[in-house]
Amino acid sequence: MRRLIALTTMLAAAYATHAIEDADARLIASREVATSMQNELKGELLQAITKGGPLAAIEVCQTRAPVIAEHVGNEAGVRVWRTALKLRNPANSPDEGARAVLEDFSRRLAAGEGAEKLEHFERAADGSARYMKAIVTQPPCETCHGPAIAEPVRKALAERYPADQATGFVAGDLRGAVVVDWPGTSGAD
Repeated sequence: MRRLIALTTMLAAAYATHAIEDADARLIASREVATSMQNELKGELLQAITKGGPLAAIEVCQTRAPVIAEHVGNEAGVRVWRTALKLRNPANSPDEGARAVLEDFSRRLAAGEGAEKLEHFERAADGSARYMKAIVTQPPCETCHGPAIAEPVRKALAERYPADQATGFVAGDLRGAVVVDWPGTSGAD
């Protein structure tokens, strides 16, 4: 986390003085932010699964994931969130731009492009920018997102997420994306 803070502090100073090309620097920082968010969430999920099984993981995803995203985003001066085409939580609905990127990720993955290459960075006219990194379903994810969910897990999901659409995934499917939104600047071109 210290490295992330140092990187974003350096980025903010350089960006403010236009000492570096902001799109390139923000892309690099976005990768760090998205990775930090995913790693922190993954760590808490693995700990919860070890201690309490998949039902504990549902709790982490519902309550801790937004907190982790907000914390990492605040540290970096950006908004960090997750979205998907098939939602579990309607609060994570993609906007039009995110939906288009997710659809592109889905096409690219289906065409055989490696999951590690599924990222998108775009700068807007107001100086803001958006980075998206695909989240690809891993085997442990199938416990709560797969085609054959155990009854206790299915019941807990139905209680917490009555409109859940985020099931039926198998390892390798596009699950969603981490989004990093950078604010605009007053001196944007």
